[in-house]
Amino acid sequence: MYHSFFRYTTLVLCFCRFLESKPPKFEITPDMQGALDSIRPDPLRGDLSFLSSDLLEGRDTPSRGLEIAAEYIASQFRSAGLEPGGDEGSYFQKARMLVARPDLTGFRLRINAGARSLDLDAKYASLVVSAALDLMDVPVFKLDLGNDDQVRALTPAELNGKALIYELNRSGMRNYREAARKIGEAKPAVVIRVDRSPAQERGPEERLVDPEKAVGATPRITLNGESAAAFLGSLKHGSDGDTVSIHVAAPKTTPVELHNVIGILRGSDPALKDTAVFVTAHYDHLGEKPDGPGDRIFNGANDDGSGTVSVIEIARALSVLKQRPRRSIVFMTFFGEEKGLVGSNYYVEHPEWPLKKIVADVNLEQVGRTDSNEGTQISNASVTGFDYSDVTEYLHAAGELTGIKVYKHPHNDAAYFAASDNLAFAQAGVPAHTLCVAYEYPDYHAVGDEWQKIDYSNMAKVDRAVALGVLMLAASDQAPSWNTSDPATAAYRK
Repeated sequence: MYHSFFRYTTLVLCFCRFLESKPPKFEITPDMQGALDSIRPDPLRGDLSFLSSDLLEGRDTPSRGLEIAAEYIASQFRSAGLEPGGDEGSYFQKARMLVARPDLTGFRLRINAGARSLDLDAKYASLVVSAALDLMDVPVFKLDLGNDDQVRALTPAELNGKALIYELNRSGMRNYREAARKIGEAKPAVVIRVDRSPAQERGPEERLVDPEKAVGATPRITLNGESAAAFLGSLKHGSDGDTVSIHVAAPKTTPVELHNVIGILRGSDPALKDTAVFVTAHYDHLGEKPDGPGDRIFNGANDDGSGTVSVIEIARALSVLKQRPRRSIVFMTFFGEEKGLVGSNYYVEHPEWPLKKIVADVNLEQVGRTDSNEGTQISNASVTGFDYSDVTEYLHAAGELTGIKVYKHPHNDAAYFAASDNLAFAQAGVPAHTLCVAYEYPDYHAVGDEWQKIDYSNMAKVDRAVALGVLMLAASDQAPSWNTSDPATAAYRK
């Protein structure tokens, strides 16, 4: 559908905000135009109607439906002629992990503050523990993430051997990355996060555990409800003589093999083909409700079936290029995003492509629904961490040529940067962002997120913009870089 006005356009991209080198030039050739034109609504609809069908039972991690999805994605990469990018010449990176189910037998958690105490019931606690936990009168360290001065002054040594307690809310998101880095450098006895949202009774929640990381991992407990939040609010910052006592039994574990799915479009430039631009999405979702009447399957068409089929369709389109991109392009879909970004973190910890040779990651999340809670979203897309690197400049320029407005969301720009699979790459130093059309929409994380509600014409248009931006990144002599003038990028530049 693309018009001829840009078929022979020479585009000059200005990166003067971050770079002092001469801006690169990019020519959209007829070959590239044909590839962009091949991105159409019907193949997207066909892929997504299968991947988000009831047959796949919500693609929980782990599940039979998830493995069917992985095989389907690999078959499409194979059909497109991509090179296998996984283990042993396959399209699969095998991740041997453990499913850990907390044992709540004898659970006890008491916080003591002078003459006051708070006892928490296990049904309102979410546990991430790799071994039995027995703590008696361990000193509490309270941190207010919303207080900039407290977070800046925090030192890892203050947390060693203590029970770190904090509330994670919107006001604290801006300081979360800096606090998380300091917590990661410390050795607290336990980390307790308080979530003010209404406590909901639930059974033990299964967790995915990398056995290589389980030994010595800091136990983490999330407490829900106003009572926990109110008690936390009454504590003073830092250590003030308050203590916590906890008993948690060792979790029950089951081994499982999971898969990231990886295909490679090999680059053509002898000097650049060993570097790569990544295009990613997660293919898992929430599975099924355990019981109840009516529809119980979380189909996850938009979250993130839309990103998954977009990765497939962009891979198909670019694989037909007669002249391959200068850099390689790696297409990958992750397991376990809904379990805490597990698949992307596993990849970064066990990279198939050297991390230092990855120049950018463009991650796709929720690009299919246009009925956002903020109003209809047509012909636009937001990029998280908009000012963090010059990857955004490529995507913005590509959007202008394809009729897509790539913009900075006024509220979700920074808050959602750490909420998807781009984060693992960013923490490894790779300029990485997530592109999204609708952050919140009716049926988000609900059973009604089904393939019939996707705007396939708009999704195809967004995918053409992404494909062109990726081609620009793959053609550039200059690799993208972090914005050194933005203090929010300091942790990623390290």
